[in-house]
Amino acid sequence: MNISASNAHLNFEPNFLSSSQARQLFDTLQSSLNWRQDEIYVYGRAVAIPRLQAWYGDSGQEYQYSGLKMTAMPWTKELVDIKAKIEAVTGCQFNSCLANLYRDGSDTVGWHSDDEPELGAQPVIASLSLGETRNFQLKHKTLKEKLTIPLNSGSLLVMAGETQHAWQHCLPRTKRLKSPRINLTFRKIIG
Repeated sequence: MNISASNAHLNFEPNFLSSSQARQLFDTLQSSLNWRQDEIYVYGRAVAIPRLQAWYGDSGQEYQYSGLKMTAMPWTKELVDIKAKIEAVTGCQFNSCLANLYRDGSDTVGWHSDDEPELGAQPVIASLSLGETRNFQLKHKTLKEKLTIPLNSGSLLVMAGETQHAWQHCLPRTKRLKSPRINLTFRKIIG
């Protein structure tokens, strides 16, 4: 289902995976991925990222943001399988995946855009959610337009076109959620 928004190309599939497929993949990834808590620099000060993450991709793939440089770990079988399924429906090829583990509602990601030069002029980000439903928020950088999309377990949100240049997005903190969530964001690093 396409979501209409200024300067954005958003496609949301709330039932990309069945409940049982999503649960099985969540359990496997939670126990098998090499989760770590990195630090980034904010206003010149090192702070712990408020979530766990893991970077997977093609050999030698690197990704850098907020002073953090990550080198991709080799793809796992589960990531390769879900990547192929996402590539089949999007028509896009991805060479890396940033996995985030939000341990509960206090883990978050602040307002940002995935607009690093190594993602290209119009990056496609395919975001698969597993586990607890969380509200994903977007706000246009110059207009007052805002969107909230509840990302349920097994849902796929694809952001393409001018989305990363015209919009910011975040996953806000919430005190009411106690269950974990995994988000897989598939990307193509250029060069």
